[in-house]
Amino acid sequence: MTSDVPQLKARQYLERLASRGRHSFSSAEAQAALGVSADAVLLALNRLAKQELLASPARGFYVIVPPEYRSLGCLPAEQFVPDLMKWLGRPYYVCLLSAAEFHGAAHQRPQALQVFLEGKRRPIACGRVRVDFMVRKGLGAVPVQTVNTPRGRLVVSTPEATALDLVGYEHRAGGLNLVATVLSELAERVDPQKLAAAANAAPIVWAQRLGYLMQQAGAGDRVGPLQKHVREHARDATPLAPGRAFRTSSRDAAWKVYVNATVEGDL
Repeated sequence: MTSDVPQLKARQYLERLASRGRHSFSSAEAQAALGVSADAVLLALNRLAKQELLASPARGFYVIVPPEYRSLGCLPAEQFVPDLMKWLGRPYYVCLLSAAEFHGAAHQRPQALQVFLEGKRRPIACGRVRVDFMVRKGLGAVPVQTVNTPRGRLVVSTPEATALDLVGYEHRAGGLNLVATVLSELAERVDPQKLAAAANAAPIVWAQRLGYLMQQAGAGDRVGPLQKHVREHARDATPLAPGRAFRTSSRDAAWKVYVNATVEGDL
């Protein structure tokens, strides 16, 4: 068998997968389908990758790259992450600025798709496509929904869970000013009752800070149930900006928040 035969068979394998609406596969699947050695299939797939027909966002996992995405060198992240997470057997959800964008709050497009997992994983760099993974405790309790992409259904935090995560992970979302701006855009998608329910899966200090920021953003009509949640569960006041001095700051009694930062978002 010449070295060209596995490559030819591999190209036919890609065409067959694409004709069936599949756009990803594992090296083990390809080896079984082609009936060649692991080394031979890896060599054939690497050659097809050099021809920009394939990309490998993770070791042993490949995506078929159609012509319209050749300039990216990979499928867009939102189009392969569902299959990748299924292959890895790991629960996940798209979060923070990436989730906010799916909900129409696209003030600043993140450079990488932001994804929460239950454990650590290295970021993905595939051509010009990036995925950042972060750890979220209690991931299974966070309210999520699915959104359609051209190649599958992506799990995304709900608008309410997104708002809470943005406050809780503001250092991964561009800082407090950008978070405040995104919240002002996201607020119209937030359901007051669902927001209070989502707060059960987040530290109470997130709810305190979020309520204050949404009130400042003119979305006070969305935070009534959340304020009730804070009154019932918050024992102590919390600084608006974690890690900064706050003891001499003014205090917002309604949300039990020390206002130790000036928010300059486009509220």
